[in-house]
This record gives sequence, structure tokens and C-alpha cells, in this order.
Amino acid sequence: MRVMKMTGGLVSAALFTGVIAASVGTAKAESSPPPITKEEMKKAAKIYFDRCAGCHGMLRKGATGPALTPDRTRKLGTEALEAFIYNGTLGGMPDWGKQGILSKEEINLLARYLQHEPPPPPELSMQQMKATWKVYMPVEDRPTRPQHNLNWKNFFGVILRDVGKVAIVDGDTKKLINIVDTGFAVHILRSSASGRYMYSIGRDGKATVIDLWLSKPDKVAEVKVCYDARSIDTSKYHGYEDKYAVVGCYWPPSFVVLDGMTLEPKKIVSTSSYYYDTQEFVREARVASIVSSHYDPIWVLNIKEAGQVWLVDYSKVDKGTIKIDMIDAERYLHDGGWDLSKRYFLVAANMRNKIVVIDTKDKELEAIVKVGTKPHPGRGANIDHPKYGPIWCTGHIGEKRIACIGTDPKGHPQYAWKVVKWIKMPGEGGGNLFIKTHPNSKYLIADRPLNPDPELKRSIFVFDKNTFELVKTLKVPKKYKNIRAVHEEFNKDGSEFWISVWGKKDQPTAILVYDAKTLKLKKEITGDWVRTPTGKFNVYNTMKDIY
Repeated sequence: MRVMKMTGGLVSAALFTGVIAASVGTAKAESSPPPITKEEMKKAAKIYFDRCAGCHGMLRKGATGPALTPDRTRKLGTEALEAFIYNGTLGGMPDWGKQGILSKEEINLLARYLQHEPPPPPELSMQQMKATWKVYMPVEDRPTRPQHNLNWKNFFGVILRDVGKVAIVDGDTKKLINIVDTGFAVHILRSSASGRYMYSIGRDGKATVIDLWLSKPDKVAEVKVCYDARSIDTSKYHGYEDKYAVVGCYWPPSFVVLDGMTLEPKKIVSTSSYYYDTQEFVREARVASIVSSHYDPIWVLNIKEAGQVWLVDYSKVDKGTIKIDMIDAERYLHDGGWDLSKRYFLVAANMRNKIVVIDTKDKELEAIVKVGTKPHPGRGANIDHPKYGPIWCTGHIGEKRIACIGTDPKGHPQYAWKVVKWIKMPGEGGGNLFIKTHPNSKYLIADRPLNPDPELKRSIFVFDKNTFELVKTLKVPKKYKNIRAVHEEFNKDGSEFWISVWGKKDQPTAILVYDAKTLKLKKEITGDWVRTPTGKFNVYNTMKDIY
């Protein structure tokens, strides 16, 4: 059945979901899916994994994006599926065809593939993990002090997403120090408690640890613990500094505890669970994000589909014991960060348009706050406001507002766990991915890379964090074409912030460095190596959870 033809522009996420729902309710299922060969099936499965599985799930049962199971996709038909893949949606689905990331042939292949039953994803055993484990420099051979005179706590780790590498850049001189081979499409970087080690996790499930004390910082160990992953963090509580790391997997749904120095896998725990509300079993209950407490030996894991927050006590891992407090929260949990006190963890339930607040001291659900359409805070942004006291802010993929929530129930109870301020961004539509500030900066910075408007997605918006007024809109220089400005990150002292110019894999771009007081562009970090830069992580700010 051919439902519609859409080639003129982006369509809304609501329309996408609505068309699928309407089709399921009114049309007869196709007797058989369109033909596809074994080789095409294999190729399409890889495209789906690379571009689609994160939002729609390996089993295609939906999460951030709608379910794409054959009972639905066959009723849409190949032409309508091609249109959605080509054009994207205003709700945040990328326009894979318009961007030139997927060819028309690949889009047709993917549209046909989606009408077949998803192939069963492989599992991964401890034995298989250990077969991938490599230690390039044993702990006893590593230096006992930095082998260089550089200000390593002001280093930046820069993700070069589509080339599978991480660049280490000196935040003082802005010079490239080294490029490290990591996993495919690195999602995040995290620093150890000491800051010496930087950990990466790729979407291919490969974790790497980089020693910043080496004369030329490089990876000292790696291991593949999942087929698909998004999160990694380390043990930060006193007495456990740099001792453990933990990876949260999308597939197989699990978390894996690793030795912090060598990445030797120590323990696998399945996260397949039950939806918190309906109590139905969900095999694909994925770990969306992780934060590490500074005040207890716990990791906070967000179990996306189940709508649960797990507080994982790692203090007795060496004795074979892991204690988990499971807190029912809301679907579908995505990303989040600490409040200023680092007692409360705030995480987006982005398909329910809510922020979940977890009290990690009392180990209970503190509040659920209604916000805007599809919140996407990254880590969020913390502000000590003269009127509202400590607040935490999130942007949204689905609309142009920023929501700021009071986080001080003792000092400012009248504002606690309420949206105390809505900040409107210019233009129409959403598309925000990250917002950021710094205690030494008077500004709140926000990007808009998923907005379809070419001008908005190349813009950075600067707000006064006391008045919330728009101070300035920064534009990526016109010489960089077909790009997106993404991911703000301050340096150690908050005197400047860095922005990635995100282009295609074959298109060298830049990292832009702005003066945090004058808002003037002070440096363009360029070179043939600057390809698909996305997230940037300052060592000091990451180790201290400053955002």
C-alpha cells in the first residue's frame, strides 16, 4: 500500500507516528514484504544499525522513535517509508537523504528491509568480550607523573564521530596533541576521578582508555563489550578513584563492569526488565546514560524502555556482589545530569515530555516535572540564580523553548521541582541538543543542530543567565557550508567556550573558540583531521561534573 509521497520538506514526528497508527488501524497487511536478497538484507541491517537502531531499537519496537515492526511498515509501503527516510521529521529524525548521508538506492533498500522481520541480534558472552580485550601498556609501565609540562587538566577530548577517532587538543595553546583510534561513532567521553584517564565508548560497543600523562597521550587499553552502546563512566567515590569503569549497552541490553586501569571485563548484568507501569516484559531495556556519584560508591543507570533508574552499588564488586536499587520513574529515559549540590539527578523521559528527579541520598524518586516536547538536556546546565536559587535547565528537540527547574527544596522550597522560567529561542521548531554554562560565565549557551532551517542549525544562542534574555546569536562563518553548529563546552576556567562545526565525513571543518566575555570568535582550530567533530569534553569540567 502506498500511503503518501513526500519530497518537499521535513514532516512532523506526530504525522510520522500518526500515519503509522492510522495505517495499522485501517489498512490490510501486505501479504508479503517486497523482495530482498540475502546480501541486501545484510547491507540493510548494517545501515539500520548505524542510523536507526538508536531511536527505534534493534528489535524495531520503538523508543524515542516509533515502532517499525512489519505489521506497521508493510501498511505504510515502500514509497512512504522512503519519503520519511529522505525528508526526516521536525521532531528530530534526521533527513538522511537531503543531507546526502544515504543515497536513493540505500533509502530504497532500507525501506524494503523495514518491511521484513528484523533478524535476531547476536548475544555477547564474557568469553567473547575477553577475546577483544587488549592492554597496550601495562599499568606497571605507565608513568608515575606526567611526562610533559602541558596543562593536561585543560585538555579537550574531541570526538571525530564518523571517522572513529578522538582528538586530544591542548586547551591552552589550541594545538592538536594526538589523534587516537577508538570505536565507531564515539558517543561520549568521560574522565576518571583523578582526571588522568579519559574513557570513550563507541556505538560499536568498543571502550577505550586514554592515558593523558604519556608524553603523547594515547590509548593504553580497549575492549568490546556490546554491539551497540551509548554510555560509560568511572568510579568517583573516595577510595574507589579510577578503580572501575562501567559501560551501558544498548545491545545486548546490559551493563558491564570493567577494571578502571586495564578495562578487563569483570561482571555482566542484564538490564532486560519490565515496564514500570504495565509490568510487561521488555527484552530491549537499554542503558541510555550513566552518571557517577561523588558522595556514594554508586552509579546511576537509566534503563530507557523500562522507565527505571537503577542505583548500582559497586563497593563489593570484587567480592562478586552488586547491589541495585531499582526506582520506578517514567518512559523513555534518555540523558541527564546532576543539580548543583550533586545530590539530585535529573533525567529526561523524552517521549513523555517530563524530567525525572532522583534523590540519590535517600535513594528514591523525588519528583517528576512536566516540561516541553522531547527534552534533550545532555547533562543540562546549572545556574545559581539570584531569585530562584539553584536551577537546572534543559532544551528540547521538539520545540524552541528552554525549561529551567528549581532544584533547592530546602533553601527555595517555593520553586523546587517546578519550571520557574521558560526561555524562548528565535525562529520556529525545535532541534536543540545541548545547553551549557560555567560557574565563571554569565551566559547560558544553546545550539540548534537538528532544526531544518539552515540558518538556525548553524547558529549558537547566548542568553544572560540571570535575566534569561537573548544576548547574541553567533553564526558559523559562511565559508563552512552544509554544516551544523553543535555541542558547547567551556574550558577549565570558563574564559572561553568551544563549538563544533559538524559536516560530512569527507568535509574538513573546524572547532570554533569564542571568548566567553566578549563573545568574539578568537580561534578557528582547523586541519584535514577536523572531520565530523561533535562532542568536546574538557578534562577538568568532566571529572568535576561542571555544567
